[in-house]
Amino acid sequence: MIAGRFEGRVAIVTGAAGGIGSAVARRLHGEGASVVLADRTAPEALAAELGARAIGIPCDVGDEAAVEACAHEAMREFGRIDVIVNNAAIMTFTPLAECTADEWLAVLRVNLLGAAFFTRQAFRHMGSAGGAIVNVASIHALATSAETAPYAASKAALLSLTRSTAIEGRDRRIRANAVLPGAIDTPMLWDNPNVKSGAETIDLSDVGAPADVAAAVAYLASEDAAFVTGTTLTVDGGRMASL
Repeated sequence: MIAGRFEGRVAIVTGAAGGIGSAVARRLHGEGASVVLADRTAPEALAAELGARAIGIPCDVGDEAAVEACAHEAMREFGRIDVIVNNAAIMTFTPLAECTADEWLAVLRVNLLGAAFFTRQAFRHMGSAGGAIVNVASIHALATSAETAPYAASKAALLSLTRSTAIEGRDRRIRANAVLPGAIDTPMLWDNPNVKSGAETIDLSDVGAPADVAAAVAYLASEDAAFVTGTTLTVDGGRMASL
């Protein structure tokens, strides 16, 4: 952790009550950022734990009005927005032939449109100094498993959104990058029916910690990555590199 790297900066972290989201929020806050914790479920608890420079805002990222209200509250409380981490996501487990329109739309609304809505707010509120957007995608964007089609498709689309944001954000000095976590020690991993059934095998040596993802996010959000935009950083302990 690099103390003071985000001193004077304001970061919004979505899905902040979850495993990766809370680790990201703690990391940025620990490096000096004021953090806005956006989540549908009890973000105020983490805000209370972090104390000064942290606020929790209940927010359904798939509701554009709620996203706009969250950004406005961040501006009212802290006066600026420098970093947005689009981490909120849901995952369903249904055979492709049985996926309904409602299931597809529910996943896309959170995983893709939520990031798009917050990206719009970044373009509206980040000042002349610009800022950084970090989208938390998944290795499922590149290599997936059965019965996760909406999730995998949404994460692949998130990589495309990242590239488009980098292109359109360049003149605004807004950088956009994505991290691709692999198997991370969170409830989303262990509650996965494919993992529980053994259809997807997880070697414990391939399981990372939420803090590993948080470190990558902090790098991409910081000035250490000032010349990095439109790219992806895989955080999977080398799992995808194995033949």
